[in-house]
Amino acid sequence: MKRLDLLAATLLIVGGLNWGLVAVARFDLVAWIFGEDFGGTTVGSRIVYGLVGLAAVYGIGSLVSRSAPAPHSSAATVN
Repeated sequence: MKRLDLLAATLLIVGGLNWGLVAVARFDLVAWIFGEDFGGTTVGSRIVYGLVGLAAVYGIGSLVSRSAPAPHSSAATVN
């Protein structure tokens, strides 16, 4: 599970940096890597964008599962 967490975090960082570059410099790094102009898409860039989206869904699921309260035991504890 640790490898999946690392992969998801890496993809989220790539996506975040790409959107930051789009906002600040009007530069689409993923499109550039695949030889396209700003906003252009290829099969490769669409795969990257899809993987970033899946990583976000995975990240949401991880956050929700970590913030869920632990189940309480119905057995009484003896001191």
